[in-house]
Amino acid sequence: MKGGKGMEPRRRFRILFLCTGNSARSILAEYFLRRLDPVRFEVFSAGAKPKGRINPHVLETLRDGYHIDASDARSKSWEEFRGVRFDFVITVCDKARESCPVWPGQPIVAHWGFEDPDAVEGGDDVKRQTVKKVAVEIYRRLGLLTALPIESLDRLRLEKATREIGTK
Repeated sequence: MKGGKGMEPRRRFRILFLCTGNSARSILAEYFLRRLDPVRFEVFSAGAKPKGRINPHVLETLRDGYHIDASDARSKSWEEFRGVRFDFVITVCDKARESCPVWPGQPIVAHWGFEDPDAVEGGDDVKRQTVKKVAVEIYRRLGLLTALPIESLDRLRLEKATREIGTK
């Protein structure tokens, strides 16, 4: 992670994706960003009320659709991260947005709402298609995030840009 000769090592930005169950949307965001930009971001995910399991269609989509091994993924509580300083905290569901705790260090907080694949009624095909649709949306927004010149934007512009991604 060091730059060229004479350059200081670049600091990685810590980012936390929050959801209610930490079983689908936040897991997708965590593993996608780890793949998209592992140099600039140190990525975590958690939930307000973790389900204790990962949606099997999420693991399948990551593996088969994106060639990402998420076999080490686990559903965990945001309590594990209490006291950790993040640069970004992004909620990916409305319930997590409503109950999001205050994080130390004044991170940039944004909301990127997505449909909840775990709440979809129907058979495996319907659930699988919902996960794929949400995965595409999350991946696209993360592409917008990684395209931002984060290091050169002042905090207000960066916060505005990060929040605007949630509307796209």
